[in-house]
Amino acid sequence: MNLVSLSLAGLRGNRLTHLLNSVLLGLGLGTITLMLLVSGAIGDRLTRDAHGIDLVVGAKGSPLQLVLSTVFQADIPTGNIPLAELDTLLHNPMIDHGAPLALGDAVKGFRIVGTTPDYLDFYGAKLAQGQIWQQPMDAVLGATVAVRLGLNTGDSFVGAHGVAGNGEMHEGSPYHVTGILAPTGSVVDRLVLTPVESVWLVHEHHHRQDPDAGHDVTAVLLHAKTPLAIVTLPFQINSQTNYQAAVPSIEAARLFSTLGFGLATVRAFAGILIVSAGLGMLIALTTRLRERRRELAMLRLLGATPRQLFVMVVIEALLLAGLGAILGLAFGHLAAWAMEALLPAGDAMTVMDLHARASEWLIPALALGVGLIAAIIPAIAAYRTDVAAALAGSHD
Repeated sequence: MNLVSLSLAGLRGNRLTHLLNSVLLGLGLGTITLMLLVSGAIGDRLTRDAHGIDLVVGAKGSPLQLVLSTVFQADIPTGNIPLAELDTLLHNPMIDHGAPLALGDAVKGFRIVGTTPDYLDFYGAKLAQGQIWQQPMDAVLGATVAVRLGLNTGDSFVGAHGVAGNGEMHEGSPYHVTGILAPTGSVVDRLVLTPVESVWLVHEHHHRQDPDAGHDVTAVLLHAKTPLAIVTLPFQINSQTNYQAAVPSIEAARLFSTLGFGLATVRAFAGILIVSAGLGMLIALTTRLRERRRELAMLRLLGATPRQLFVMVVIEALLLAGLGAILGLAFGHLAAWAMEALLPAGDAMTVMDLHARASEWLIPALALGVGLIAAIIPAIAAYRTDVAAALAGSHD
């Protein structure tokens, strides 16, 4: 006796109800799938973008804002610090190496960052073509920037004022592309890198009354020689200077903790959908079982055992749950694709790696668990089918 064929035949009744329950389950599982993809991508991005950066020194303000704006390029800078501070920091015996950052402009959503070649060392970035900048107004493009803007070595472009690139266009100060970086999977992919002097030249008309103004940097990224330096330097800088030092790993953990509250809300919503789908599946299977009492009695007369009837109902529930798992994975990945496609070009999420993850095994496991729970009551009822009562009731 082919129990799978019998289970499929049993599901043909109330098709619409069964399909709606599977879709509802799929929506809940899809929400969890998207949450797994996004949280995994955020975790990967925080780890990659902060790799090797032990400290960030910048203007006083929120340490989280300082880290977001300079390490993850996802916020507005807290201000500037004098260039002289860079030399002081780099000559500190506790510091191994560092790189300045000068922010202020963008091109079509992608930030233009004034820095030194040392910045590339933090991410192990290598040139795919061309060469590193040799003079002010030379620019090296991250892999994503080059693709999205369709720029190649030898091309020119102009930036716009503001880290979002929505301000005044600097038509009189074009940049010249000298190189394009190979993909790194990090923040570098979505940046335009240029000498710090480029940023000063572009904005010098804002500081005509003060010849020393503009010789500032937004922040300095530092790699410490020892773990002890990561602990002691922030306290020294924060208490003894007009600047602040932030530890990216600590701020990233704080950020992820904040995001956790939002993810918990999404998880709760997904849980409601899944529980609703499970209850709907239970009701549908139980209702369908009552309609099939005579059919089950006939199967018993044909030789089916109570155990086989029990298994048949369980298979029906698992088939519905399996359909829900397939829909959930499809919904989740489709939503992730739409998220990447609809976000602005320079947004951090556009280069997040929203690929399939090992943790997605939870989705079919969760679906099958819901199916098994929903099948318990109707399966027991099928197991206890009273042949005589079922046949007698069919003649009433």
